[in-house]
Amino acid sequence: MAVKIQPLGDRVVVKPLEKEEKTKGGIFLPDTAKEKPQEGKVLAVGPGKMTDEGKRLPMDVAVGDIVIFAKYGGSEIKEDDQELIILRESDILAKKK
Repeated sequence: MAVKIQPLGDRVVVKPLEKEEKTKGGIFLPDTAKEKPQEGKVLAVGPGKMTDEGKRLPMDVAVGDIVIFAKYGGSEIKEDDQELIILRESDILAKKK
């Protein structure tokens, strides 16, 4: 899926992945009881952070990566009825293999 947003610097656009709405015991959770997703798919990646010497540092994530990010990191935006998050690369904690 292509997005119309190009992140700047060391920022990344992520689409949060929805968690299962049912517990292991079979109980369905209402929207108010669900935790905020901390996992998502990278849709767009900025060019990387600029150093004081004027060099660009490469990003550790790429489009298509599934990442785990800080619970309250980033800025939530809505594009074409989709919930997206713009994060700094430092808000990303890990990549899934």
